[in-house]
Amino acid sequence: MVTQPDEQLSRQLASMRRLVEASLVLSSMLELRPILEYILDTAIELTDAEAASVMLMDPNTHELFFEASTTVAIAELQKIPVPLDGSIAGAIVREDRPIVLDDIREDPRHFATVGQKVNFEVRSLLGVPMRYKDRVIGVVEALNKIEGRWAEADRNHLLILASQAAVAVENAQLVKDLQKAYDEVRQLDKLKNDFIAIASHELRTPLGVILGYASFLKEDAQGEMSSHAEAVLNSALHLRTLIEDMTSLRNLQVGRGELQLSRVNLAYILESVYVDMRSLTKVKGQSLSLHLPETDILLEGDPNRLGMALTSVLNNAIKFTPNGGVIDIWTELHGGEVWVRVADNGPGIPEDALERIFQQFYQVEDHMTRRHGGMGLGLSIAKAVIEAHNGRIWAESEGTGKGSRFTMALPVM
Repeated sequence: MVTQPDEQLSRQLASMRRLVEASLVLSSMLELRPILEYILDTAIELTDAEAASVMLMDPNTHELFFEASTTVAIAELQKIPVPLDGSIAGAIVREDRPIVLDDIREDPRHFATVGQKVNFEVRSLLGVPMRYKDRVIGVVEALNKIEGRWAEADRNHLLILASQAAVAVENAQLVKDLQKAYDEVRQLDKLKNDFIAIASHELRTPLGVILGYASFLKEDAQGEMSSHAEAVLNSALHLRTLIEDMTSLRNLQVGRGELQLSRVNLAYILESVYVDMRSLTKVKGQSLSLHLPETDILLEGDPNRLGMALTSVLNNAIKFTPNGGVIDIWTELHGGEVWVRVADNGPGIPEDALERIFQQFYQVEDHMTRRHGGMGLGLSIAKAVIEAHNGRIWAESEGTGKGSRFTMALPVM
């Protein structure tokens, strides 16, 4: 035969297990709506109530608003602000303590407007504050005890649940704020990329005109006019390098998931880049040679990004190779890879810099005394693009004054 003390102990153990379960569940939830629904179900079960509601404090108006309720559709309740003065929920917040009412009609603080508008009669109420750290952020209410009067156990259980709920609600709000901040950063990043793309595109056409006319002037002018034309030409070349860096800035952290992959002929990429870069080498009196493969070499790749990588390596060679220098582009098949090599007879690369030149913003020359322009991004962009294609890139040089060679290894189909 089960005695009454045994029944009470069994109910207490069941309630404790429910609270422990609630703690585990709420700590794993990060979205506000499921958190609130779980709080309501648990509050009703723990207190043996007909209904429950959760109100949260508006930090701006200092009014309480219903965030969840089992009495009626929440959309109806959310239209009704609950004042801190003249309501039981408000008294719970202001006094930071539970309020237990077995007959709510006897309390003048009862804010009857809510029940009247949603057609729900509140007969009894147990309300506790939701406290997070040193502040009250809302109220949990259990409404209409199904049998008898509210017990001290009901009050204690609802207090524990409200404490757990406060932490879960704040965590959900933090996650929401972080997501909002992330969305804002992403939008700003998109605006930055759009601006860079538009600015670099708009600058290319007039810059091409400047380069063309400056080249003609340099060839035809004599004396002081020739030196002026050369100054214009060098400045235009410097500006083109900066534009290339701007265009490629967004690709510093390119991942394979961002690539627009397709079946592409390597010769098509090489020829496109060669035609685009030939005008620059002509301006500097450099010789640019392209040695195409004898047979088609097919890759799975993003032709625009691969072209950008090759352009970045060529820009580097053109920039550091002196006027009248030689630059060659070769292709070689090595097993399941194709090696694209860009060789020049420029100043070469010190051995201790062969790895570091692929770091962002790194330049061999000291930034205070260097003669060559640019932001030091081209090679790091090339490395990011090649590695996103499951390839490799490296540099070789026999030392200062002996030129350099860059190799891009890419898997073939």
